[in-house]
Amino acid sequence: MTYKKGFATLAVHAGETPDKITGASSPNLVMSSTYVTDPDVSFSAEDFGENTPYIYTRWGNPTITQLEQKLAELEGAEAAIAFASGMAASTGLLLQFLKPGDHLVMSDVSYAGVAEFAKDYLPARGIEVSRVDLSQPENLRQALRPTTRLVYAETPANPILKLTDIAAVAAIAHAAGARLIVDSTFATPVATRPLELGADFVVHSLTKYIGGHGDAIGGAVLGKVADLAVLRKEVGIHLGGIISPFNAWLIMRGLATLPLRMRAHEENALSVARWLEDHPRVARVIYPGLASHPQAELARRQMKNFSGMISFQVKGAGEILARTFAERLEVIHYAVSLGHHRSLIFYLATQDMLRTSFTLTSAQEATYREFAGDGIFRFSVGLEDAADLIRDLEVALA
Repeated sequence: MTYKKGFATLAVHAGETPDKITGASSPNLVMSSTYVTDPDVSFSAEDFGENTPYIYTRWGNPTITQLEQKLAELEGAEAAIAFASGMAASTGLLLQFLKPGDHLVMSDVSYAGVAEFAKDYLPARGIEVSRVDLSQPENLRQALRPTTRLVYAETPANPILKLTDIAAVAAIAHAAGARLIVDSTFATPVATRPLELGADFVVHSLTKYIGGHGDAIGGAVLGKVADLAVLRKEVGIHLGGIISPFNAWLIMRGLATLPLRMRAHEENALSVARWLEDHPRVARVIYPGLASHPQAELARRQMKNFSGMISFQVKGAGEILARTFAERLEVIHYAVSLGHHRSLIFYLATQDMLRTSFTLTSAQEATYREFAGDGIFRFSVGLEDAADLIRDLEVALA
């Protein structure tokens, strides 16, 4: 009997079957770069197709295939491609579907690496880029041009946790003949499934929540089979930014516990966020699960889990407190990245972000400062006991 399996069951079993030869229950790690194959098989990417056997790991690998199948099931996608990093996934997708003369609309606040790529690399190659505050969907309508091919949104946005109404933005983009990309790294498919809301592509940094343990770098693009077949051939095979099978295996192992981890991240983050809101040295806390988030209604409507990311402003000089955190915190690591089982915190000065990553209008800068002030602490709340995290912060804030 065929029936629709639950999310937690898919996280454990999707893409995996016991080994037919050994009976091994856990998925094998296939580290081979090459495979014995039939002499009639073509070694040309032009002939690569759905039924092409494994030839060379840059083309395909059994372990990577299992990860891609699991990701597609969890995201409700027709297909997935795993890349060497989240940056490789995002930049590869943009390079594949944009050409000189095309126009890209991108969220005014997004992951710094992608923001810098759109600010410098794409315009230098003849692609026009408009940075737009997508928290207001009507801003997109005003920014669209006849040459707009892609809209790139990130929700919640890194680092200020501003949200985009995916369904509304998708409808506006599609009416203009453009396609929507959603970076859903902070949300994960536990919280939000952008394809079901109208997005054409979903991007994840697998390094973060999906891998979950801070020991493997990877990225993924999910979408329709036809689109991803082109992306695999041109970007995966020809540009070669494919994920290591070992990293794919580690990330697949992390995926099995994603639903459990995200529940724990959310529970801890809500406890810590409420405590921070009451602390006299904290000026503002931004967390989608709090009623004080300016888009709390959208968060409740669009997210089934509020994740473990908190941003907060402090009273006084954040740079000084950052040094104090680095010296005094014992449980929480003062480090970049996010979505790991251990808690991580890092200070992001607004002036540095505006200088290096974001080119914003005065109105957009004002909106950014409403969330971030002169700087924010981006806090990735881990799986430790919430009481220990609060105690750690209490000592450092004293």
